[in-house]
Amino acid sequence: MVRKDKITISVDHDLIKWLDTQVKKKRFCSRSHGFEYAFSKFKEEDK
Repeated sequence: MVRKDKITISVDHDLIKWLDTQVKKKRFCSRSHGFEYAFSKFKEEDK
């Protein structure tokens, strides 16, 4: 099982609106999923 930690962040309103749209389109199952996807892509590019 993967350990997940809860955090609190502040995010630009327009980014949240975009993310919510992507969740409604079923690209991501939740906001958390969208953030995890974005962070994992950033991590991959940083290698």
